[in-house]
Amino acid sequence: MSSSLVGSYPPELLSAICAYIYAAGLPPVASSLDPLLHSSDSVPTSLPSSYPPAHWFDPSVRNSLSALCLANKAWYEAAKPWLWRKVEVRLPRSWLSLVDELAGGEDDELDQEQTALIVGETIHVAETAALTSRDMVSRLSDKDAMQELHEKVLAKLSGPDGSIPPELLTPLVSRDPSPRRLRPKSKSPARWKLIRSISVAVQHFIEHTTPGIYVPPPDDPRLGRYIRHLDFNHFRTIGMRRSVQEGVNNRFVTGERLHAVLKELPNLVSFGATEYMDGALTISVLKELFLRGSASRGRGRPSRGRDLVVFDPSDVEAEDCERRREYRELEAIDLTGCVSAVFVNALTQFVNDHLIADPPSSDSEDDGARERGRPRSRLPNQDEPLIFPCLRRLGLRGVRSVQSNVLSPFILAFPSLTHLDLSCTRVTPDVLAALGTSSTIRLQSLGLERCNWLTGESIRDFSSAHCPPNISAAKPLRRLVLPLPPHHRRPPRNHHTRPLPPQRRARVSRPLQRSHNARAPDACAPQPALRSLGLSYIHDLPLGAVADFLRTKAAHAEVLTLVATAPELANAAPRRATLALHTLLVRPLCTPPFAVRRDGPAAPPTRLRVIELASPLLAAVGAGAGAWRVVKSKGGRGWYVDVASGWIADGQGSALRRDLEPAHPWRAALERLADANGNVSSGVGWHARKMEVLHGHGFLGREAGLYGAVSFAYQG
Repeated sequence: MSSSLVGSYPPELLSAICAYIYAAGLPPVASSLDPLLHSSDSVPTSLPSSYPPAHWFDPSVRNSLSALCLANKAWYEAAKPWLWRKVEVRLPRSWLSLVDELAGGEDDELDQEQTALIVGETIHVAETAALTSRDMVSRLSDKDAMQELHEKVLAKLSGPDGSIPPELLTPLVSRDPSPRRLRPKSKSPARWKLIRSISVAVQHFIEHTTPGIYVPPPDDPRLGRYIRHLDFNHFRTIGMRRSVQEGVNNRFVTGERLHAVLKELPNLVSFGATEYMDGALTISVLKELFLRGSASRGRGRPSRGRDLVVFDPSDVEAEDCERRREYRELEAIDLTGCVSAVFVNALTQFVNDHLIADPPSSDSEDDGARERGRPRSRLPNQDEPLIFPCLRRLGLRGVRSVQSNVLSPFILAFPSLTHLDLSCTRVTPDVLAALGTSSTIRLQSLGLERCNWLTGESIRDFSSAHCPPNISAAKPLRRLVLPLPPHHRRPPRNHHTRPLPPQRRARVSRPLQRSHNARAPDACAPQPALRSLGLSYIHDLPLGAVADFLRTKAAHAEVLTLVATAPELANAAPRRATLALHTLLVRPLCTPPFAVRRDGPAAPPTRLRVIELASPLLAAVGAGAGAWRVVKSKGGRGWYVDVASGWIADGQGSALRRDLEPAHPWRAALERLADANGNVSSGVGWHARKMEVLHGHGFLGREAGLYGAVSFAYQG
């Protein structure tokens, strides 16, 4: 296809093609629960299918968009926004290149020549767009219109109230080389302020000549406006042969660099951090992440007041607030494993400065203030804590170093949460009670694993009808994790975990899709939508009761975890345990009953095909039996998997097939995973322990990198 032919196509068509390529890498809403195993000739199905895969790998999407950018200018303009839409930092050198591309290196200031060049290009683009809009409406075309508009815009910008210095509006060759201009370099105005001033000047002239015409503001020339997603999930510094001193003193991801990059991302909606870079999460970075949009007004700033607010031009904080007010607010943030002292101190300062209301002043203090000549504020809500209504997904797994008095107001500052992972934190029962009584929170996924400060009564009140009737936070809950830590050999027998009365059991049960509980499922109502069930560390739960529950109440469950559960598996000899596993669980639930039917063999009683077991039991199983093989993760977890089962897509949809032939690609891929003996990627596994936050797929989502290791590799 020639470049001239592509250039004749409308830009919207090329952008739509690039959008479909980008969407091919997005997982579907309903997952197949299986790891993503691609073949070279696979085509994404956008279905919950194991084979062919539901979506592409991210590298395949990036390579396709990169190839289009190198085709010609038309494809470059169409593919560039989608190529930069999602940025994953992987290598230290690539991070430094990203800093240099977005923020212009470590120096945040531009010299006058570069700034003047940006101003000239922006004025030309804005004037061209304005004249085009006016000519389309008035059907007029004046040869002197461009010159007239240019003179008016320069007069407006160089006036007494103009925000652009006159030396930036004159051409470089016409500047007076007098000693007055040889003064030291001063800081140029921020780029966002230059663009806004030019847009206002052009719109002001068009409104006087041709009222009613909208002139779109000129685009920022930097690439940061395209980025919606930024995470450090794959970032590593291990293996670079750096000394301990270099790792401490010469960090790649510093607070200054991260803050400079975040300032260039006005449309960022999701951000992910890890323990490898949590030392860069300073107070300035946290302000840049959270104080965006409506939250940028700051503490004490009137939202609709009559008071006159005058900003000091030298006030950097006021200028940052004014800049961030035009930015999009975050929708998801993942802070898994962030425990450094820098992050903890920054979060503590952020909560104290912005999220904790100041105590009310006494009348005597107000009288003293009036006597000293300071006016009393007429705004009763100026000291109220901030809230962030746009953030819906929050991941705080493993943030153990943050104290409960800081964690509680931070969590409650997000009134629109749908996904919340508080596993391995110091969350208290008061926070859980406040989440339950909220009228705006609609949790879909909730993780409370290893929250030692929670009591059984608080969890029971949140998830059951023991709460008042108006509590609605747990009603849409579909994915819940409430396991016991491994050192608890049995659920505590006290009043906090007493069983519910029969009339309340039906109200306790929700239509869950994924559950990880530390109690026996005898009091649970039927769960037809349950696909992944965790019943680990329940030593006194008989294996027969688990089989009866799956057969009668959760026949669609595909994944089951039984780590240190059931006396037949945990307390028996290895040979007896493997025999009990097959006779009580695998054969009755996964084998179709014998029947003579014309329409083919009967289906098994359940959809069970993956069982997570403890490492000693997996070693006793050995090579498995029949189509059942042991698949180990990159860490300490392992699963007993039916490699002959999987969701297979055809032309009409996807269906769970059993007894796949040995040459089938999906069965061959699972056989290779079993033969790898743990030498697999971090994203291989089932029944994730970590919630997928950034894209909103919850506990049924797939993750790789460090997040994938937390989800599927770590056993503790």
